[in-house]
Amino acid sequence: VFADEIAAVGEAIPGGAAAPPGVLLRRLAYSATGLPPSERLLVETDGGKTLADPAARDRLVEELLASKTYGEHQARFWLDLVRYADSDGYRADGGRPHAKAYRDYCVRSFNADKPYDRFVLEQLAGDEIDPGNRDAVIGTMFLRHWIYEWNQRDVATQWQKILDDLTETTADVFLAQSLRCARCHDHKFDPLLQRDYYRLQAFFAPFQPTEGKPVADLATLATFAEQQQAWEEATADLRRRLDAIERPLLIQHAKGQPPKMFPPEIQAMIAKRPEDRTPREHQLAELAARQYTFQPEKLDKLLDEAAATERKQLLEQLAAYDSLKPKPLPTQAFVASDVGPEAPVTHIPDDREKTPIAPGILTLLNPAPADIEPPPPALNSTGRRTALARWIVSPENPLTARVIVNRIWQQHFGRGLVATPNEFGHLGQQPTHPELLDWLAGWFMQEGWSLKKLHRLILTSATFAQRSDRPLDDKLAEVDPENHLLWRMNARRLAGEEITDTVLVAAGSVTSGSTQKRALYKPVRRNGPDPLLAAFDLPDRIQSAGRRHRTTTPSQALLLANSDWAHDQARAIARRLSAANDAAFVEALH
Repeated sequence: VFADEIAAVGEAIPGGAAAPPGVLLRRLAYSATGLPPSERLLVETDGGKTLADPAARDRLVEELLASKTYGEHQARFWLDLVRYADSDGYRADGGRPHAKAYRDYCVRSFNADKPYDRFVLEQLAGDEIDPGNRDAVIGTMFLRHWIYEWNQRDVATQWQKILDDLTETTADVFLAQSLRCARCHDHKFDPLLQRDYYRLQAFFAPFQPTEGKPVADLATLATFAEQQQAWEEATADLRRRLDAIERPLLIQHAKGQPPKMFPPEIQAMIAKRPEDRTPREHQLAELAARQYTFQPEKLDKLLDEAAATERKQLLEQLAAYDSLKPKPLPTQAFVASDVGPEAPVTHIPDDREKTPIAPGILTLLNPAPADIEPPPPALNSTGRRTALARWIVSPENPLTARVIVNRIWQQHFGRGLVATPNEFGHLGQQPTHPELLDWLAGWFMQEGWSLKKLHRLILTSATFAQRSDRPLDDKLAEVDPENHLLWRMNARRLAGEEITDTVLVAAGSVTSGSTQKRALYKPVRRNGPDPLLAAFDLPDRIQSAGRRHRTTTPSQALLLANSDWAHDQARAIARRLSAANDAAFVEALH
């Protein structure tokens, strides 16, 4: 299919010869798993010679895609896209100990060949579509990878930046539409209105970062909510009186940034009981609360005798209602939910009239507000993110399948059918093979949005198996000097993770049964990235990175030659091969 389609576009350029067996074996292994072929595969394929048989090649591809190392390799590309990191960024660069659950979720999802449309649904609204599935809830960590400034007085502006980040990253990752220009004005080149930017942002208006999201099915959540409501109604007066005693002192003696540093309107929100706040007030108060910690254990020393006595009596009376409390549910930290069933109003920030903007997709596609089905009350949510996610994976959406197909093509060929993977608009490049892109997108959806099937289709194609050293003759130089029509395979340098993992394989630290030392599992700190990975163009993980830069610098060679890590691995390799004679040592090392 690929060779025929390419020939139809560039009839004057016939396909190139097949790559040598050893080269093809290595190419397949790295493309599928990010690791070199194992010693077992080298023996079983006779150094790749058996791959001349298409059936043998098919079996090898199946084995590679079935390996758990496949999911680890695929996760690396996805984590670049979603700007995953284990730290906040900015000056403090605080740690995110729970973020790694998202990384591992991605590995599991790719290895299980989770349909891509389901994967997207979980990223945007897993808590709404499948609240009892922990993996679905973990998927919403996609909405938690924004950078965060700990020492920030202007909480309202900080919150708006978070919403902007969610809006723009969602458009980058799933739609390959750069919306940043439309944040402040109608797009200068694409039919994207400023209003469209905020129609999309309105889907995220009720977004609430959550550190203890219950993981339970709808029936369990409904029972829990009913029991919780009964307890709250029975204890409303007692809790109100307790709050009046405790909250002023808790605010006054909070640990961390003092609440009085915030503007008066934010201080007023903090002073309110959570149940008395509006949805937006609750969002801002909770964002501010990330900068300080209440210390209820100190209240006994802070209260005067009369207040302490009254508090003790109220706590005793409150304890009498403990039998009404529901049993705690299992929870998941560092995920997303909604602030409640009511969403804050969205409007363009500099609109003096503050005209409300309803959720909606691009006006060009449908100017009407989105049709949002209210979720069951037990979810305590708006259903907005579910509506957005279902539109994104809808067959009527012309972008989503094309975008992910293009990303996978780029992964294997070094360049996408559209060379700007995060920009399908006028500021991006036109596809080199538009008919092929359309066909692949349609085929991908018909095949159940299966990423493994898409990889298999590419890895077993004649185009992928071409030599990369075909010389550039006069005719090729005239017709297609940059190889857009794929008359040869593009050679590519290994990424930093692949270089690291290859060295670890040679040292015996990474095997098919033990991969936890792979570079994927290194913590990603935005302000302190791994030196070797950073030298080999690890993205900063602040914005979505659809394609890595490829630089060649002296520091890369110096790190590989002089770093303590490189020396340690060299010694490990030498110890591993020390029993071999000189000829066997060189052959094994090669």
